[in-house]
Amino acid sequence: MIVAITGATGSIYGVRLLETLRRLGGVETHLLISSAGWLNIQHELDFDKTTVHALADVVHNVRDVGASIASGSFATDGMVVAPCSMKTLASIALGLSDNLITRAADVVLKERRRLVLMVRETPFNLAHLRNMTSVTEMGGVIFPPLPAFYQRPGSINEMVDQTVERVIDMFAIGPSIATAWPGLKGAEH
Repeated sequence: MIVAITGATGSIYGVRLLETLRRLGGVETHLLISSAGWLNIQHELDFDKTTVHALADVVHNVRDVGASIASGSFATDGMVVAPCSMKTLASIALGLSDNLITRAADVVLKERRRLVLMVRETPFNLAHLRNMTSVTEMGGVIFPPLPAFYQRPGSINEMVDQTVERVIDMFAIGPSIATAWPGLKGAEH
């Protein structure tokens, strides 16, 4: 699975995704981090490159458009951009392929594999909404990392974990790991 971390707030989602996939095992991860993504990792998490790189099986330079993941012949389960900046969203929506993140996303879409963009911005303007629609029409999944309060999370970590688990479940790479909604108990219908 390809994991990209771009320059939107919420770098914890990409890092936790890598941590969870490593814990689950059986999934080779290919990591890409934009320069703005690194700024957010350092600011929000105080992690250095060595720490983050150690969470992935393979780390690619964003400028290396000749990397293995730039070709459809390299089989993947898909790609998650966590978090996904509006710049990255726009580049993917327009098919720019101007760096390895957007090229890998383009390849995932053209090969009809799963692309999940954890878009992080609020409020959305019309360009954001149109770009999200465009990616959705191409087969991508727009997955803003919004917490599910019905699980009654007790911490930010629980909210992050629940969101990351739902994203992983979208790839059907093993048994479901996210806690399922049990339905309302004793509610009148």
